Amino acid sequence: MHWGRVWWTALALALLAVGAVRAAGWLFALCVVGAGVAGSLAVVGRRSVYGAWYDVIAVPIESIAGIPWVYSAFGRIGDGPARRSWRAGMSVAVTLALLAVFVPLLGGADATFAKLLDAVTPEIDAPSVVRWIVLFAALGLGSVGAMYLLAGPRAAATGAPSGRGLRRLEWALPVGALTILFAIFVAAQFVALFGGDDYVQRTANLTYAEYARSGFWQLSIVTILTLAVIAVVLRWAARESAADRAWLRILLCAISALTLIIVASALGRMWTYQQAYGFTVMRLLVEVCELWLGLVYLLMIAAVLRLDGTWLPRAAIGTAMSTLFALAVLNPEGLVAERNVDRWEHGKNLDTLYLGRLSPDIVPAVERLPEPQRSQVLSTIRFDLDEDTWQGWNLSRANAR
Repeated sequence: MHWGRVWWTALALALLAVGAVRAAGWLFALCVVGAGVAGSLAVVGRRSVYGAWYDVIAVPIESIAGIPWVYSAFGRIGDGPARRSWRAGMSVAVTLALLAVFVPLLGGADATFAKLLDAVTPEIDAPSVVRWIVLFAALGLGSVGAMYLLAGPRAAATGAPSGRGLRRLEWALPVGALTILFAIFVAAQFVALFGGDDYVQRTANLTYAEYARSGFWQLSIVTILTLAVIAVVLRWAARESAADRAWLRILLCAISALTLIIVASALGRMWTYQQAYGFTVMRLLVEVCELWLGLVYLLMIAAVLRLDGTWLPRAAIGTAMSTLFALAVLNPEGLVAERNVDRWEHGKNLDTLYLGRLSPDIVPAVERLPEPQRSQVLSTIRFDLDEDTWQGWNLSRANAR
């Protein structure tokens, strides 16, 4: 048994199950995308020679190639029971298609016949029918792609990639310069951290909260770009001699460690800003992304020490999907509401209009509010809540009613 398949399958099912518990539509949409990625990796199994970018979208890609494969398989069916079942199924499909065309035409031609049809025909919601047809088609194509991949598995990737062309001076000079730059920046960060609000106001003419907000996005971009630089060097740097390997480990680990401090600085800035101006879902999401980047840097350090990054893409994807599932378990909108209520209890402003735009996931946190704030938020949330159908039942919406 390939335990990787079991892990990716379990993760895909766990992400899909979020829709039955959390009511936030954006969260479930992210979980569905994550489940698709995890499901594709489960079908592919071991890392293929085509790389991680192919592995995460292998099922939708191969669903197109799988259509002629399925068609040729039906063409090879003989005259036995399987052939007869196929022909009977086609006959049923043609019958339904003909009835779908002729019944409405005849109903429009005669009022008496139309009244008879109304009595025996269930009411059909056209948007719902279209939605189910699209879903059925997408799942059908995905199933074809998965079966095609399982029937003819792609060759597994073996060994480290070849063609390492960067000599030590070519990569060490830019990486060394970035390392020195990051070291100076980190030192300045510690000065600002221990200097506090007074120091920042004297040097930058900003409050500490404004200072925190002004630098978060720049630091986030720096961490992402640095990750790309490290990945390129790890992939292409020569490592024939012991000196090459030592320099590679020392410099890449140094810049990774400094970037981890920058990640911590970005997180601290966002936390300070939220304490001053309030918590939102977007601010929470960027914090979670920064936490995931910090985890990726830890994986990168492990890859640098081993001088082998072939396993890193799948590990990064796995940690991303796991982080998404952990976020769903924590209930992000409920967490945002909890923190904002905490701020309100300590004398800060509360944006009830913003809370009212969130999903029923926040109802337990809002119950802590006194009147009239409690009713203002809950009435807005419950205004558009309809009864769930059996296939769309959700725990948070049920509790909110």
